[in-house]
Amino acid sequence: MSERFARTKLLFGDKFSQIQKKKVIIFGVGGVGGFALDCLYRTGIGEIVIVDKDIFDESNQNRQIGSQQVGEKKIEVLQKLYPGIKGMFAQVDENLLENLDLRAFDYVIDAIDDIPAKVLLAMQCKDMPFGRFICSTGSAKKLNPLDIRVSSIWKSYGDRFARKPRDNLKKQKFNQNFKVVFSPEPPKCEGLGSFSAVTASFGLQIASEVIQDILKGE
Repeated sequence: MSERFARTKLLFGDKFSQIQKKKVIIFGVGGVGGFALDCLYRTGIGEIVIVDKDIFDESNQNRQIGSQQVGEKKIEVLQKLYPGIKGMFAQVDENLLENLDLRAFDYVIDAIDDIPAKVLLAMQCKDMPFGRFICSTGSAKKLNPLDIRVSSIWKSYGDRFARKPRDNLKKQKFNQNFKVVFSPEPPKCEGLGSFSAVTASFGLQIASEVIQDILKGE
């Protein structure tokens, strides 16, 4: 047994081999996506691809893994921290998604904060079974990670950020379903103030949803 995964395999037993077979793509590796990446990598997901076009700046240091490398591309820093993952330095837009076969992945994680991009990604994943496409909503302006919830996009509530893509999808007559991680906690500040206990918990909850779905499916 590899020492790296010895304790993980003690918990998951024979099902650990199923975790190692899965392929996951993460769009956005900031305060939420970076912690989803960390957990999935440590748990043994076989193939991980990250997509991000951001460069670390000093304001990221309150919540993002690798953010001490100010001025460097996030994907390049994270590829060094997590050997074996693949990175795409790319903007999430229509051109990218038209040329990216998401059917090659078992799970797609949306941890981006651009509303049009989130809508495009949801549209691209509309045929995926429920639980295979997971979207993070608004983790900023929150203080209490215990308020984090998981539901269908159509049953999320009390989250202004979640309402924006939901309304956009309704206008486009999108009638499919997908899983979201959200928080109904009222905003605690103006602007995009953030607390790593919350943003990290969003990412860890997403990672947990992936692993629980794998275990359930096997």
